[in-house]
Amino acid sequence: MLRSFRRYHRQIAIILCLPLFLTVLTGMAYTILNEWFHQPELAVFLIKIHTLEVLNLQGIYPFLNGLGLIGLLITGVSMTGLFRQRTNKNTLG
Repeated sequence: MLRSFRRYHRQIAIILCLPLFLTVLTGMAYTILNEWFHQPELAVFLIKIHTLEVLNLQGIYPFLNGLGLIGLLITGVSMTGLFRQRTNKNTLG
C-alpha cells in the first residue's frame, strides 16, 4: 500500500507542479506590487492570472488546486508512518 501511495503522490506532484508554482508566484508578486511598489493596475492583472480569470477558469481553478493539495497531503502523511500500527519486538513468544 505504501508503494501505491508513493506512486499517487508522485503523479499528483507532477500534475500540480506548474499550477501551484503559478499560484504561489503570482500571489507573492501581487503582494509585492500592490503593497510595496503601489502598482494597483499591474496587481489586478496578476490576480486575474492568479485565479486564471484570463482563461475564464476562476470558478474551478482554485477548487482543483485545493483538491490537488489535499491529495498531496493525504498521500504524504500516509507515507510518513505516523498512522501505522507499531509492533512490539520485545515480546516473548
